[in-house]
Amino acid sequence: MSRLNKKFIKLKENSQKALIPFITAGHPHPLMTVPTMHALVKNGASIIELGMPFSDPMADGIVIQQSSEEAIKKGMTLSSVLDVVCEFREKDDKTPVILMGYLNPIEKFGYQNFIQQASESGVDGLLIVDMPPEEADDLLSLLNQYNMSQIFLIAPTTTRKRQEYILSKSSGFIYCVALKGVTGSNNVDYGDLSEKFTTIRSLTNLPIAIGFGVKDVESALAVAEYGDAVVIGSALVKKLGKCNNEKQIKKTIKKFIKPIAKALNKD
Repeated sequence: MSRLNKKFIKLKENSQKALIPFITAGHPHPLMTVPTMHALVKNGASIIELGMPFSDPMADGIVIQQSSEEAIKKGMTLSSVLDVVCEFREKDDKTPVILMGYLNPIEKFGYQNFIQQASESGVDGLLIVDMPPEEADDLLSLLNQYNMSQIFLIAPTTTRKRQEYILSKSSGFIYCVALKGVTGSNNVDYGDLSEKFTTIRSLTNLPIAIGFGVKDVESALAVAEYGDAVVIGSALVKKLGKCNNEKQIKKTIKKFIKPIAKALNKD
């Protein structure tokens, strides 16, 4: 059984929600990424979504775009992202790690080489934003071979028929976008989530993770009512971008992430 499946089963048994923080590998500095990951776990992260820096992250808002640019300038590559996961696994073999990014660098790396090396590094799944499920069969075949998950996005505008097709290709969990627009949106209105996620829940047994627009305890609790996991990205990345050393990162994560984790699970 995969780390992802084990994690969600354990959370469900304890009536808990998963907290999935997103960070960009190499931001604010490549040497800080692994300590950041460990600090996130220590302060309540259930799963880590690790961004693969890309020069044209079209689904992301300005905060994550800038974090990618900075990471690339500091030398982060797809290979070094895998090195980060490998180093993280030296001390943590239980926390699932999902790589989020775009298809172009993986195409260049080569599907077979990338999936094999990702598996060997300890990656549990991929969320490739611009990979349409209609074109994903080759990648999915390799992921299945290495017991890794392919997480797809379902947007607010996705039709029921399209949802059914996406879900037929999905594994691990499904990432539901709570808002129209890019990551980090300030146009937060979760009023229509109930009907949408009731429909999705009727179509799949996969855990539902909800993201976009989550920035504090209040917004995390608002979306947690409808899903099994809460994803928090831009708000965290923005705070980490102001950190200059490992001590500041640990302090920031404890202050920001720990209260959200506690609120989600009423600790």
